[in-house]
Amino acid sequence: MRALRCHAVLRRLCSTLSRSTNTMAITVACMMATFLAALDTTVVGAAMPTIVGALGGLALYSWVFSAYLLTSTTTVPVYGRLADMYGRKPVFMVGASLFILGSALCGAATSMEQLILFRTLQGLGAGGVLPISITMVGDLYPIRQRAQIQGLFSAIWGISALMGPAVGGLIVDRIEWRWAFYLNLPFGLLAMLLFGLYLHETIERRRRTIDYGGAIALTVAVTLLLLALLENGQPGSGMLLPPWVLLATSLLLFGLFLQHESRTPEPILPLDLFGRRVLSVSYAANFLMGATLFGFSSFVPTFVQGVLSGTALNAGAVLAPMSLGWPVGSTAGGRLILRYGYRPIVLAGAAFILAGSLMMLAVDRTTGQPFLMMVMVVVGLGMGLCGTSFLVAIQSSVGWEQRGIATASIQFFQSIGGAVGVAIMGAMMNSSLSQGLRGLTDDQATGPDGASQLSSASVILDPVARSSLPGGLLEGMQSALASSLHTVFVAVAIMSALGFILAFLFPGGSVEEHAGGGRSGGAGS
Repeated sequence: MRALRCHAVLRRLCSTLSRSTNTMAITVACMMATFLAALDTTVVGAAMPTIVGALGGLALYSWVFSAYLLTSTTTVPVYGRLADMYGRKPVFMVGASLFILGSALCGAATSMEQLILFRTLQGLGAGGVLPISITMVGDLYPIRQRAQIQGLFSAIWGISALMGPAVGGLIVDRIEWRWAFYLNLPFGLLAMLLFGLYLHETIERRRRTIDYGGAIALTVAVTLLLLALLENGQPGSGMLLPPWVLLATSLLLFGLFLQHESRTPEPILPLDLFGRRVLSVSYAANFLMGATLFGFSSFVPTFVQGVLSGTALNAGAVLAPMSLGWPVGSTAGGRLILRYGYRPIVLAGAAFILAGSLMMLAVDRTTGQPFLMMVMVVVGLGMGLCGTSFLVAIQSSVGWEQRGIATASIQFFQSIGGAVGVAIMGAMMNSSLSQGLRGLTDDQATGPDGASQLSSASVILDPVARSSLPGGLLEGMQSALASSLHTVFVAVAIMSALGFILAFLFPGGSVEEHAGGGRSGGAGS
């Protein structure tokens, strides 16, 4: 009898150790996928000037990023829903395979046209890498551990984003630009290997139907929306239809999509998610957070380089503190929500973001870079506090069968918010800048090629070209740019204020009070 009891205890111990090993291996794989997704964007951004120099095609520069943005954003909800229907593992494997294949082909590209095509393929895979990885973390850990683990993942994201420019510069200077893409291969393959060996899921076996109509309508609607915003920011880029036609068609398709989803038994985006206050407030707030975040990351470097006569290195140094404040806020937020609940931490994070946005209203041509770096720390803290709180709240309030789409929707709304926000802010900046440049006096416009310089204000972003401008013309153009960017920062402050107001709508209560949802499948040992 004693031997039987010892055998039972030993078997339970081995089972526990096996589960622990599996959980650790899957967590490491998820961390690698998160690190990979964050690193890729910043590394490629740092390498792009060199890539353009090698392949030519400066006119197609923006489409290397736009093609990736289009496919990686439009596929996120589809991957999330498929992960709920068929399990995380097969969906992640498909996304990671496409991402790795796209990365390898990007590294082998011999023209800008090829690079854009392969970045499109890479984006198709990227839509399933990060959201599914974060979803799996929600599956693996109970709510109290989940809060701390998700904070750690946010910290990894921030550190990866901070490392990216340095890694990209090192690759370009010491090796070759193609390795900016080849770098993804070992990390991606190792993550796939770990998932293949250690992730075992129990999926409820039943007849399922894929909402092809909803997936197609949503994908086309989002694609047209992003194209309209991109075209509006880049007039004359050769689009067959004007932006307003693309936008109108997109809105019509969104309407048809919502109507279709309300009648479909297994919708690609369950509308009942938006009937829950925790989720609806979180998604709306992430839309505004995306607009605010992209506003800072897109236009603060323009201010540093154009108004303060800085370099690209100066601009990167100013943005870097956001990637330092973010992981601090994420880690602290993961612990604080367990003690105080979501709402106080969401309010604190929104307050930090609003404070940083208001601080930006005080910047002018005499502002020093240390002040801007302090602003970025404040904003990063707020983003970290809010991001972890929203993510854990959403994952904890739904069951396994909806966690994939619920988690993926966070990234989806943040990306859409960023695209919409940047398009609006860019239009505001261009309009204000045009008026400011027209107001320059004839005296300021004198000098070699003065007229052509006035028609292309981007010259003040280039340290070499900027040095050839007459002093009066340079000062006038910088003043005009500073004034136009002030209108952008006003828009950022308004969006931050709306986000702060929205945070008050987040329901109160402890973490346990918001936990709910059943479980019909998931990761196991």
